[in-house]
Amino acid sequence: MRAVAGETLTGMAGEPHRWWMNELLVGYARVSTEQQDLTAQRNGLHALGVGDDRIYVDHGLTGTNRDRPGLRLALAACRAGDTLVVTKLDRLARSLPDARDILDELTKRNVKLSLGGSIHDPTHPVGRRLFNVLAMVAEFESDLIRLRTREGMKVAKAKGRLRGKQPKLKPNQAKHLLELHDLGTYTQAELAELFGVGRSTVYRTIERIRPKPPEPERPFAHLANPEA
Repeated sequence: MRAVAGETLTGMAGEPHRWWMNELLVGYARVSTEQQDLTAQRNGLHALGVGDDRIYVDHGLTGTNRDRPGLRLALAACRAGDTLVVTKLDRLARSLPDARDILDELTKRNVKLSLGGSIHDPTHPVGRRLFNVLAMVAEFESDLIRLRTREGMKVAKAKGRLRGKQPKLKPNQAKHLLELHDLGTYTQAELAELFGVGRSTVYRTIERIRPKPPEPERPFAHLANPEA
């Protein structure tokens, strides 16, 4: 979808910017988890004049991860004179270095950046300062999220609610499975069906609880260790 001729948005420095007929609006949206929804960001981009066929998205990727397929496609779709549109800077990047790198790439290619409808002007001192402040806020918010996540995991672990991945079979079930397997009358597929687990679980359970044979004696082992 092409921008409307003469459409005006206010820049960060308060100066008007115009989008002409030969310039495209390219939208980008991102959410960090698969459970989150992109609808609000899509609606925001639509309201800013971006067509649905020009919106590129990343689902389940954090802003601190620079290697994002949707972001690569969005940047590749921009040509000189186009505008990359995001609803907020933290959708584009969650760290100050990444935000600056992306902005430098856009500036070198003569691509403008719209943050929620405000055109960022990297040549204006106020625009540069405001962009850096927004990028630092996005990075700070990302650090807070990671800190709260770590603290929540520590609390859950202290309360016994976070114990890591537990075996699918109880100890008595695992012992019974091994006994049936050693009888030789059941295949691993049959044992998996009998205990309601996958064949990989049967294999791992047998490997985990089967007594390990003693290591063979190595009469010359001391020769491999000069200090022995």
